[in-house]
Amino acid sequence: MGCFYVFGLAMKTVLDTPIRGWRDRIFSAAAFFFVSVFVIFILTLIITDIFYVDKKAVATVLTSKFIRHALWMSVWTSCVTTLIALLFAVPMGYSLSRFRFPGQILVDAIVDLPIVFPPLVVGLTLLVFFSLTGPGRWIQEDLHIEFVFQPKGIVLCQFVASASFAIRSAKTAFDDVDRRYENVALTLGCTQFGSFRRVCLPLAKNGIIAGGILTWARAFGLFGPLMIFVGSFRNRTEVLSTTIFLEQSIGNLEVALAIALLLIFVALIAVTCIRLVGGSALAKL
Repeated sequence: MGCFYVFGLAMKTVLDTPIRGWRDRIFSAAAFFFVSVFVIFILTLIITDIFYVDKKAVATVLTSKFIRHALWMSVWTSCVTTLIALLFAVPMGYSLSRFRFPGQILVDAIVDLPIVFPPLVVGLTLLVFFSLTGPGRWIQEDLHIEFVFQPKGIVLCQFVASASFAIRSAKTAFDDVDRRYENVALTLGCTQFGSFRRVCLPLAKNGIIAGGILTWARAFGLFGPLMIFVGSFRNRTEVLSTTIFLEQSIGNLEVALAIALLLIFVALIAVTCIRLVGGSALAKL
């Protein structure tokens, strides 16, 4: 009954908008029907998980030192990944937005590539690079910078899989800044860097922050590449997403669901923050 009430209330809001006749009412109702079905379906899945989890599973999540370590590992690696991604995203987004150069279409495609290919490809590609190729083995063996099955590998996986979101969001934010503002700053004596720092960057700030939040959420919940490249060793390379797999694989479905609900809650907060800070940037990704 509650779902039907929500649907009816929402339909009343839709039908309060200016319409021309009964055909428009039918069209609005049909269009909103699909919105209602999808939202109700997602909420039903989440509510089902909530009712399936018992108090014992929640207590396990709150008290287990392994899960606390996995949570800490997820938090600090995703934060470091986001900082590195933003370090690349701001200059790259500005360059792709403001400059024109040969092969730009190809560069744009390469930047977006990690968004569209399967996440497992990231882990497999990194594993092959650092285990079987000359440059990768030189980095690990001669420079003694180890990534395979190491916490540093978590950050590397997260960066490759999620940095494109920050870069694309930054480019979109810079695209939305009217170039006339920068031109005015240049005519008043600012250098190009000065106009970027004082005019363009502040105006694009919200979109860049939104991209950072999206990147953090993506890195926080990453799973497939980590299992291939760094594994899931307790108190070493285990993060929350891999903890879900480990708990489910040994039959602790309630504990796995409790951790999954935590990730859902984090994702909901992240998406809400993005909408509040820079929703237009997310909508254009």
